[in-house]
Amino acid sequence: MAELRREYTDIGLDERDLDANPFKQFEKWFQQAIDAKLDLPDAMTLATATKDGIPSARIVLLRGLDERGFVFYTDYESQKGKELAENPNAALVFYWRELDRQVRIAGQVSKVSRENSNNYFQSRPAGSRLAALVSKQSEIIPDRKVLEERFNQLAAQYQDAEIPLPSDWGGYRLSPNMIEFWSGRPSRLHDRLRYTRQPNDDWRIERISP
Repeated sequence: MAELRREYTDIGLDERDLDANPFKQFEKWFQQAIDAKLDLPDAMTLATATKDGIPSARIVLLRGLDERGFVFYTDYESQKGKELAENPNAALVFYWRELDRQVRIAGQVSKVSRENSNNYFQSRPAGSRLAALVSKQSEIIPDRKVLEERFNQLAAQYQDAEIPLPSDWGGYRLSPNMIEFWSGRPSRLHDRLRYTRQPNDDWRIERISP
């Protein structure tokens, strides 16, 4: 695997360049990822765990951000939905390889309002809305034909009607208590600056060893 090694840039991250507000700092980096025309800058790894601490992870897409937290949407009855119901502690990771940057986020997850979920759902392409009705995410199915037949049935049913928000589909918001910004540096002496939420909701910034 040695041939996969690569050297990092020397751009780095300095405390003097850091915004005191981690959400504003994230928005700055996120916009730079968009401006760099990276593929899927909104893709993030979501890690969840059962009540017994058995972890699982997958890629989801960031679909909202404010100072309350990071929002994504999914099936509430999926594996991640069931794990979040019994253990709301979760983590997110953004990795922008071309910029040698990574953001780690940890906190607790809660559902967004039904109104917010419906507003987002109705903004999606019709095919995506139909797929949310068709798929019982994470359930075992006999073959792909089951999905395709159900999709075609619903497409005909809702051809001239609004596609309804499924009762088991909606948004989650991860409210962070920790956000870490990582910037690759040569010789693996990377920069890691961590924000930790304090009891008064202020943020403490610390540099940690790579």
